[in-house]
Amino acid sequence: MLFINTRPEDRAASLTQALLVAGYQVESLPLLALVAEPFSDSLQTLYQQLEETQVIVVVSPTAVEIGMRYLQQAGIQLAQLEHIQWIAVGQATAHALAKFDIVSDVPEVENSEGMLELPILKQREHLNKIAFWRGEGGRQFMMQQLQQRGVSILNFVLYRRQCPEKSRTDFFDILRKLNSNQPAAVLISSEASWCNWLQLCGQYPNDVQWVYLTLGERLTKILIDSQVQVGNAINIIQLENLSASEIIQRMSDWQGKV
Repeated sequence: MLFINTRPEDRAASLTQALLVAGYQVESLPLLALVAEPFSDSLQTLYQQLEETQVIVVVSPTAVEIGMRYLQQAGIQLAQLEHIQWIAVGQATAHALAKFDIVSDVPEVENSEGMLELPILKQREHLNKIAFWRGEGGRQFMMQQLQQRGVSILNFVLYRRQCPEKSRTDFFDILRKLNSNQPAAVLISSEASWCNWLQLCGQYPNDVQWVYLTLGERLTKILIDSQVQVGNAINIIQLENLSASEIIQRMSDWQGKV
């Protein structure tokens, strides 16, 4: 069975290798490229407020890399942030923070809902200011939930997402290899990547039987709600995390049922 690995190029290799070992044919089709936003006066102002902040939520290894680079550019030392409690959206982000000797909390489910269940956010009564190191458009749901609890948000938009231009031509090449009678699996790890996937399918209409692997309940619901746009019922496998073992196990379970 063909598996389309849509993770960014710098994070796709280990999953691709594990899938190949498990017997899958794999095509790489990154749906998101992350481009740093320039350092600005508004970011400088946000960095100056970090000493008043209790928690920093970091949403990706890219956010770690850019956030730390701009921290230095803002003239702030990590030693000034020893009071901060850090939250990483997943293990890859936690490992990126660990390179700076930062220990972070990681949710069991690596998405916004999972982070909101962390005791540091759920049970802390006097939490009043949280910083988000994120990309443009990301983590809106989580920030809205915290604002409804009366928490002040420092919104660090460190990068923007865009669909790699190369992926548009690569998608067409993948379609030419596919048999419409055979299902193909597609990893969908964020709402932004789903929007880019829909754009590709709109540009190149097809009758392939896609099987979508979605991260978490909210993203699954977004895909279910998109069925009208897609035009028919879609196959969805919900993931708890993006580990290779989770993906391969869920794929195996699904194939055993069909």
